[in-house]
Amino acid sequence: MRVDLFDFELPPERIALRPVRPRDSARLLLVDGANALGDHHVRDLPQLLRRGDVLVFNDTRVIPAQLEGARGEARIGATLHKRIDLRRWQAFVRNGKRLREGDTITFPAGVSALAEARHADGSWTLAFAGEEPVEVLLERAGTMPLPPYIAGKRPTDEADRSDYQTMFAREEGAVAAPTAALHFTPKLMSALQSAGIAHETLTLHVGAGTFLPVKADDTAEHVMHAEWGRIDLATAARLNKARAGGGRIIAVGTTSLRLLESASGEDGLVHPFEGDTAIFITPGYRFRAIDGLLTNFHLPRSTLFMLVSALMGLEKMQEAYQHAIKEEYRFYSYGDASLLLPER
Repeated sequence: MRVDLFDFELPPERIALRPVRPRDSARLLLVDGANALGDHHVRDLPQLLRRGDVLVFNDTRVIPAQLEGARGEARIGATLHKRIDLRRWQAFVRNGKRLREGDTITFPAGVSALAEARHADGSWTLAFAGEEPVEVLLERAGTMPLPPYIAGKRPTDEADRSDYQTMFAREEGAVAAPTAALHFTPKLMSALQSAGIAHETLTLHVGAGTFLPVKADDTAEHVMHAEWGRIDLATAARLNKARAGGGRIIAVGTTSLRLLESASGEDGLVHPFEGDTAIFITPGYRFRAIDGLLTNFHLPRSTLFMLVSALMGLEKMQEAYQHAIKEEYRFYSYGDASLLLPER
């Protein structure tokens, strides 16, 4: 499909630079395939979902993966993208033309890494020196990797260390937050439980590739970056049992959705999964594992806007986004949310 079909105009003032407080006071646009658009708040979810439904969260934890360093006199920026092994990470590098294989990049707090190899997409393998876990080094030298559309407007600060982390964050390894889950609070989770709405967790370590624009003119020419994920046997079994009993599987965030779909078979069952996924969902895709999605509002021409258009239809999502812009919803990572329930 032509990528320009997924373009739209977004006023810059609609981009949220900070989250609302409390988190569950964020606005929520209900996009129901069978009904008109509905304006709500995230705290209304217990009334918008049904008893027996299951929300599926991503329990990945964002690491301070943004590094600023130098190679000699040249300033070098690195955003870690994907773990290779205990000491080596694939990274997107700013000013990478100043690097040669074998160069050492020095970062603050005595942290350094070898520029080991350059990849075809321009990213690098960085091998960190020393014996301390890389996560410990990042705590000393790194900052939270806010999306470019926020970082370009204000500096990262101490508040982002908690604001850009969900209440489910447990498994370290993401370089971007599963932002739909940022809206949830213990109070809201208690209300959902009382309403008979269950929840499960999986792990997908979100990579910095999620921020990359689609540069191709046609979706068939775009290459997704792989991300590592895991769903265990017990979780898969509970999800399948809930769905067999009439419950709906509602992915919280596109990361949860992508992993659930990667782990599902033609029979619609979710299977245990551990490994990389580079699934790219565009209109025409047949969803197998999920019945709905809670997600934030996405970038024009992005793979994520393509995904929601695949779920609800491009025309419906264009209508929803125009409504959200007109009604002054807040967009992107720190913005408001939408609940997408396709007609089945």
